[in-house]
Amino acid sequence: MRKWVWLLPHSLGFRMVSDLQKEIQEAVQQRRNFAIISHPDAGKTTLTEKLLLYGGAIQEAGAVKAKRSQRAATSDWMELEKQRGISITSTVLQFNYHDCTINLLDTPGHQDFSEDTYRTLAAADNAVMLEDAAKGLEPQTRKLFEVCRMRNIPIFTFFNKMDRPGREPLELLDEIEQELGLQTYAVNWPIGSGDRFRGVFDRRKQQVHLFERSVHGKRQAKDTTFDWGDPQLKELIEPDLFQQLQDELELLEGVGTEFDLEAIHAGQLTPVFWGSAMTNFGVELFLEAFLDYALKPGARRSSVGEMEPDYPEFSGFVFKLQANMDPRHRDRIAFVRVCTGKFEKDMTVQHARSGRTLRLSRPQKLFGQDREVLDDAYPGDVIGLNNPGMFAIGDTIYTGKRLEYDGIPCFSPEIFAHLRNPNPSKFKPFRKGVSELREEGAVQIMYSADSAKRDPILAAVGQLQLEVVQYRLESEYGVETLLEPLPFTVARWVEGGWDVLEKVGRLFNTTTVKDTWGRPVLLFKNEWNLRQIEEDHPELMLRSVAPVVAGQEPIEV
Repeated sequence: MRKWVWLLPHSLGFRMVSDLQKEIQEAVQQRRNFAIISHPDAGKTTLTEKLLLYGGAIQEAGAVKAKRSQRAATSDWMELEKQRGISITSTVLQFNYHDCTINLLDTPGHQDFSEDTYRTLAAADNAVMLEDAAKGLEPQTRKLFEVCRMRNIPIFTFFNKMDRPGREPLELLDEIEQELGLQTYAVNWPIGSGDRFRGVFDRRKQQVHLFERSVHGKRQAKDTTFDWGDPQLKELIEPDLFQQLQDELELLEGVGTEFDLEAIHAGQLTPVFWGSAMTNFGVELFLEAFLDYALKPGARRSSVGEMEPDYPEFSGFVFKLQANMDPRHRDRIAFVRVCTGKFEKDMTVQHARSGRTLRLSRPQKLFGQDREVLDDAYPGDVIGLNNPGMFAIGDTIYTGKRLEYDGIPCFSPEIFAHLRNPNPSKFKPFRKGVSELREEGAVQIMYSADSAKRDPILAAVGQLQLEVVQYRLESEYGVETLLEPLPFTVARWVEGGWDVLEKVGRLFNTTTVKDTWGRPVLLFKNEWNLRQIEEDHPELMLRSVAPVVAGQEPIEV
């Protein structure tokens, strides 16, 4: 019999809270969930490794471009990632720090994989915007910032590579405020830069942290802390740097933005941190402040209204699929963000899209490529479920009354190519590989409207996506393929489907294909051709984002 223990105010009056809800509430208070967004080469994978190092999840951090004698980065588990030194797939890293459980959603750093980042941000409660202190805002960072703004999630800014020559800190803050329309609050402040970088001043505790370099930043940095006003500081910091620090702090206090936690949670004010992930300067200070300021798992919009995390029934949604994380077992994993209730091993859930009942017998805790069976999980956590072809990106699973969370749309690709299988004897592994890579969203798959033409069309945001598909088909499925580029750069979905398209009649300067769900898509060589069609046929409503699909199975490859 369920025990009811107290009353809490609710929008509809007062509601009873059970022991289970109290347990969930306590777990939510300890959860922090975030994704890192950045431009390529800003140091995202390095920062990820150092956060794991300080969290005690790893004992030694691996540089991205590791030598043969060094360990590889934990978050970059795919062989191609290790070869190129970039993140090309998102993963999840869960670790504990102090009394908190942190779910770090690692995202691809390369712009060609921005759609994978969009999906990951749908599961994040907070975002860390990582910037190179020498370059400031870059195109990919701006693009991903807009996604965060659409969701109004808190954004934390970390200026990296302060141990190298960089731009003036005040100039970097002004750039964020002017170009992004986002207010800034410097939580700590750098002392020098480049080879004169001496550490940071923590405005929260009014302390100066002077750091000593560790070997390649592989282990935690030694931290010498002094209270502001300690006479030793003038002996340890060069006079010109100390005077500059005093002047800049005085300026921040006089004209800088005031700290406002509500504005942070609303995505209107970004706390700013300075440091060097490679040498560990400022990483632990950032982590400690993040735990204090970050938004805890909150309500999620669903088909039945806002769902609070302490709602006693379990629910979650699939935001990523990944095939062959363990090539030896040809596994397929669905990444599920827990939204409400308590997840328990062997529980039975409903699959909203199909209406089927599923028993989740081997849930997994994810840590890069490594996994272990877990017994339970709470809102804000990410769990891995074996996927025998049942799950699709955006699917909702739940117990209790039926609900569905907002779907995750596909975005307009810009590069298109026919994928050919020159070896007929490899037809089955070719079809299986294309199907599984399509499921996980590695690339969008389209087909000719002429049913006689069966070769799939790969549709991607960037060229590297196509190269990864070819690489994985060969390495994971044993299939060599050929790519034949198509002369299109713009795709638009037709609002209303095939019926609307048939009423319009013949269209010029465009090619009609169908997407994975059998819906019509118009391909254009350029924006000029698109505008011409829109002017000639104003009754034709075209969308750059694919409509979210519910209750429909994809067409066969």
